[in-house]
Amino acid sequence: MLWKKTDIEQKLYDLKLRKQDEGEILKQVNLVLAQHPTPQINIESTLKAKEIATSNNFNFDLLKTGYIYHIDQIKQICIDYRLRFLDSGYFKGTIPESAIDKIKKLEAAHNLQIKGFKIMAPSKLFKLEDKDDPLLFAPLGNGYFYLIHKWGNDLHPLRRVLVWPFKSIINLILLVLLISYLTTMLVPNGLFSKNDSSAEFWIIFFFMFKCIASVVIFYGFALGKNFNPAIWNNKYQKT
Repeated sequence: MLWKKTDIEQKLYDLKLRKQDEGEILKQVNLVLAQHPTPQINIESTLKAKEIATSNNFNFDLLKTGYIYHIDQIKQICIDYRLRFLDSGYFKGTIPESAIDKIKKLEAAHNLQIKGFKIMAPSKLFKLEDKDDPLLFAPLGNGYFYLIHKWGNDLHPLRRVLVWPFKSIINLILLVLLISYLTTMLVPNGLFSKNDSSAEFWIIFFFMFKCIASVVIFYGFALGKNFNPAIWNNKYQKT
């Protein structure tokens, strides 16, 4: 039986339902949608720009509350699945025509030019082209964002498990300890001594831990790796 791929939009929506009441979302968004409309410019140029915009003057009555997310919810999903949430200007993939069409319809319906686009996607999509589940957002203000469009394929079903060690240094140490223990278990009894003792086991375990930890540290520094909470909205970290 094949595992179902991870729909990151669904995960984000599920998190919102657990963390925040919909009525509270409506109340908060209604308070922040009091900005001045911006002039009409080219959508493609806006998507490629790295300008800072913290809000857009959307018509509150036309927004779908199911697509409104707070920055804390976005951050949590990015950390869990090792994703980035950056300005669309840093995105190196191709934004599909279906996303452009949705932006045009939103701008026509709300009579404004949307600015400050953000994209949630794996780190590699901010360096080279791929097709792994990018999400396009626009800022509403006060930490809220409106999900405009999702495209591409869903994430690997095991992605959250595979990136779990990168959530914190504690997780990474626990993984190294586990691998060290399993590796030590593979060493035949009495290989280094005629007497089978617990002391020999723990000496081998400590040796394995040092070796594996050294490889992990070297790999981390050589490739400029960092933990998920440090990179989810950082445009300078490589990975």
